[in-house]
Amino acid sequence: SYRTSGETKMNAKSSRSHSIFTMKIHQKDAEDESRSVFVRLNLVDLAGSERQRNTGATGKRLREGSAINKSLSVLGTVIMNLVDIGDGKSRHVHYRDSKLTFLLKDSLGGSTFTFIVATITPKEEHAQETLSTLHFAQRAKSVKNVVTRNVTIENTVSGLRKEIRTLKRMMSESAMKKHKPSPVHSLQSLHGRVG
Repeated sequence: SYRTSGETKMNAKSSRSHSIFTMKIHQKDAEDESRSVFVRLNLVDLAGSERQRNTGATGKRLREGSAINKSLSVLGTVIMNLVDIGDGKSRHVHYRDSKLTFLLKDSLGGSTFTFIVATITPKEEHAQETLSTLHFAQRAKSVKNVVTRNVTIENTVSGLRKEIRTLKRMMSESAMKKHKPSPVHSLQSLHGRVG
């Protein structure tokens, strides 16, 4: 794992970065390519927001905390805009303002199932951070995703072409059994005479 951690006054092994694990699964149907599907699973562990006076961070730790807070702020803005859109308001969602929101675009107002687990502490001295986390989770819960089944388009097209060939063959065989010209052949002949 590339996750960075470091010591602050709040935590001996404080997360100094977000962590994202992405797994892509592509399931192919050997008999019918049109039924091939793909799935992407994002597991995200966000570093918590920090107040400098609580962490006592200086130098490198302070810069890390600032970067964490900035990316969480962008995430919060994206979520607020998505909630507004769900309420019928016109908003532009700035997914590209951070790597985090860009990577999670499908999970934020996109077409995926999204689950959020908010972890909090029972310590009274961190009540403000706990409250902030709960407010964030409540807003995030209001984001509406439209879940769709991911089917590979090119496989769908090739599957439809295969089905068309099969139907044409069946029509041709059926026409030959009845000793009549194939409807496909008749249409082509008619088209040739009209053109």
